[in-house]
Amino acid sequence: MSIAPEGKLIWGLQLPIQSLTESKREPWELGGTVPEMVSVAQAVEAAGGSFVGVCDHIALPDNDYARHMSSQWFDPISTLAFVAAMTTTVRLLSMVFIAPYRHPLLSAKQFMTLDHLSGGRTIVGVGAGHVEAEFEALGLDFASRGERLNECIDAMREAFASEHTQYTGKFFDYKDMKLAPRPAQQPIPIWIGGSSKPALRRVAERGDGWIPQGTPRPQMRELVDYIRTHRDKVRPGAPVDFGWLPEWIYVGEPFFEPTARHITGSPDKIAESLRYAKTLGCNALHLSFRSRSAQEYCDQIAAFARDVWPSVND
Repeated sequence: MSIAPEGKLIWGLQLPIQSLTESKREPWELGGTVPEMVSVAQAVEAAGGSFVGVCDHIALPDNDYARHMSSQWFDPISTLAFVAAMTTTVRLLSMVFIAPYRHPLLSAKQFMTLDHLSGGRTIVGVGAGHVEAEFEALGLDFASRGERLNECIDAMREAFASEHTQYTGKFFDYKDMKLAPRPAQQPIPIWIGGSSKPALRRVAERGDGWIPQGTPRPQMRELVDYIRTHRDKVRPGAPVDFGWLPEWIYVGEPFFEPTARHITGSPDKIAESLRYAKTLGCNALHLSFRSRSAQEYCDQIAAFARDVWPSVND
């Protein structure tokens, strides 16, 4: 299921505050509040954005691998449900929900309930996970996480489609189960995160959308083409919303020294840079805005929607 209108781009963003990874947070987020996080979600909705996202980790190890990730990661389902109650139209994306950590019946129940409560606004974004010690703490095998994710996706789709569900696989095996409340939309779109070759194949074989993970601009075309080529072999014509994570945006004169990781300046300059998505064939932009406060974040969203986006999506 594609959520982007034919021939058009959509945009959204990962909410601030709910996770505090050093490379993605602004200093003000360290003292950020829940009302400030909600204000950003509401600003996206008011600006015509299509989705807001919340990411996922359960518990992170105190080791060198995770030292930059901090310990604050809001639970994605409860956070998206809270945001759903504070908004009316914007879609609610897990970006990404580490499905191998949970039984697919539990995950299906959570997402179906979110979709039911929100009036059909859920996007299930899933990924395999990458923190080995987190898998160990949960009593799960790290090496088999990709296989487990594939089964989770297939089993959740079955549960989304019918109240009576069953699944037989290597990791999960059940029959004659019933789940309700039923989702408000059919089908619930499933976007898949990751930029490794297994993740790209997973998108081609199973995904309604792709959430790239830190893929530099020069490498995007190769990855998009890889997904398309494989998709055309296994699911010819299946719709896929191709995501793109451009550089950090600041509309106007920046308060910082811009680098290659930023798009700043006039609305026309920013729009020209973002139109690259069309040449890639991507239709879902995952944006990030620089800011010194929640209010400035909301102001940047409003300026982007007013002055930049119309020229990108014309």
